[in-house]
Amino acid sequence: MKIRTPRPQFKSTQTQLSSVEGRGSRERSAAPRPSTLGCRIAYERGSGRRRAAFTLIEIMVVVVILGVLAATLIPQFIGTTHDAKVSAAKAHVAELEGALERFYVHMDRYPTMDEGLKVLVEPPTGEDKKWRGPYIRELRRDPWGNPYQYRIPGVRHQASFDLWSRGADGADGGEGQGADIGNWGD
Repeated sequence: MKIRTPRPQFKSTQTQLSSVEGRGSRERSAAPRPSTLGCRIAYERGSGRRRAAFTLIEIMVVVVILGVLAATLIPQFIGTTHDAKVSAAKAHVAELEGALERFYVHMDRYPTMDEGLKVLVEPPTGEDKKWRGPYIRELRRDPWGNPYQYRIPGVRHQASFDLWSRGADGADGGEGQGADIGNWGD
């Protein structure tokens, strides 16, 4: 409930204003012009009804501006995310490849398919004395959450091994954003 406070009534100002309002017709009134004080009071009386708020048009303009900004900025960041994941996968493959080469130097062989990449963190059974690892701190997954793949002898490197991430699609092969990322350099 809003309590209204009575506003002072100035008869002389109202009289002067009513005589000014009558000037719209061709009649010239001899009434004196309203004083500055009278205009100010009349303005203050009318401003009490006016509220500060945003109009629907102002809100729509802001929404349109935000939509245009989003439409121009979001596509730039979508491609950047995929590129960052590809770069991270390439770096991980290079790190694992270096660890496999250090394993080869110490053990005189690459890990078998059964041992997999796990031997870079834990020693193989029966060969604890030759193993000088761990060669990596932890065996992590690729940026898409899939394990890195290891094959010996490799299809692309028949003398050694193939090491790869299956990419965004999580399946072998693929093109574009679903392409595999491996130690073969394609």
